[in-house]
Amino acid sequence: MRSRCLVVSLASPVRRMPSFTSAMLSLALCAAYGPHALAEGAFALSSASFRAGGNVDNAQVFNQDDCKGGNRSPQLSWHDAPAGTRSFAVTIFDQDAPGRGWWHWAVAGIPANVVSLPENASSSGFLKKLGAVEARNDFDTDGYGGPCPPAGKPHRYVVTVYALNTADLRLAQGRPALMFDHEIGTATLGSARMVVSYGR
Repeated sequence: MRSRCLVVSLASPVRRMPSFTSAMLSLALCAAYGPHALAEGAFALSSASFRAGGNVDNAQVFNQDDCKGGNRSPQLSWHDAPAGTRSFAVTIFDQDAPGRGWWHWAVAGIPANVVSLPENASSSGFLKKLGAVEARNDFDTDGYGGPCPPAGKPHRYVVTVYALNTADLRLAQGRPALMFDHEIGTATLGSARMVVSYGR
């Protein structure tokens, strides 16, 4: 198998150098920073439910109080995860909510051979069949809770998929999303994300 560092770096602006020089620089950077330093950017996230930079559709909006959406977790797909990936995790975080932000979804324990989640994976039972576990979101419910910001300026929602170096974070269903975030951070090999918006 070819070095991921070499492949990614040769696809970058380094390719304008003579091939030998480019290869030596790639190998030097790999040695200095590890195989995932230059691989960052190859790992990518896409969605049939969300468009990067776009607005959240009603199907993904929370369904409680004055928010009347479908509360369906989004379809997500990813590719080119770093070598050594043992599992995946996904989070959705409102970075514009007051205070420390607002956790809408955190799921861990997605097997390494899974590269997509269907829409509504959270409440349909799909994740449970995979053996994945979901955190308690900041609405105080387990699983996915869609956007439902106060009326006014739209909020930005960061959707992230993480490639992890372990298949067991020792997390249990219903633990706080902040705990999931901490444990995910200790095992992350790489991540891919997109940002979407929603306002009322």
